[in-house]
Amino acid sequence: MFTGIVEEIGTLKRIKQGSESLELVVGAEKVLEDVHLGDSISVNGVCLTVTDFSSKEASFDVMPETYRATNLHELRIGSGVNLERAMQAGGRFGGHMMSGHVDGVGVITSRKAASNAIYYEIALDKEVMDYLVYKGSIGVDGTSLTVFGVGDQTVTISLIPHTVEYSVIGTKQAGDKVNIEIDILGKYVVNFLTKQSGQGGTTQSAITTSFLEENGFK
Repeated sequence: MFTGIVEEIGTLKRIKQGSESLELVVGAEKVLEDVHLGDSISVNGVCLTVTDFSSKEASFDVMPETYRATNLHELRIGSGVNLERAMQAGGRFGGHMMSGHVDGVGVITSRKAASNAIYYEIALDKEVMDYLVYKGSIGVDGTSLTVFGVGDQTVTISLIPHTVEYSVIGTKQAGDKVNIEIDILGKYVVNFLTKQSGQGGTTQSAITTSFLEENGFK
């Protein structure tokens, strides 16, 4: 699990391209201080396994499912990537709970400065939009951010100067793609309240607004 607090911006050093797979070698320092083979590191919000490492680089394999479901295949030599080690049980929880399992890829439609903040509007598939709420949490390229606006097909986020400087999102422009992870707690709640039927439809939960009011939740 991760918190969405980026520890370091790494640099992509080498890529071995397969038909629908990748081998990435990322240059870094901080996240490699206590690294071991098999460790999990979030790379632009994607949970990847360390397959080899030195004091300055780490290697990762990207399988076809991850290749298709994320923006990692768009990386180029020299690209910056957000890096975060898996959280420790006794550490501070600064962001929100993130699994490193990407739910969709969004497209930035606008980037606007307002005072000391940068506002981004991101277009998303409806399947992802259904889980977003105003002032809720969202993971964007592995960074924990707050939702400041929810449209029919877009979500709005805002970056403070610190996030602009210490996250690759600060370099993104309109047209760029970003990995999106929705709040895992929201997914569990929706799954609990709305059960998926075998035919692909939905069966409404017995927990309704009337049920909650009748049992003291007002």
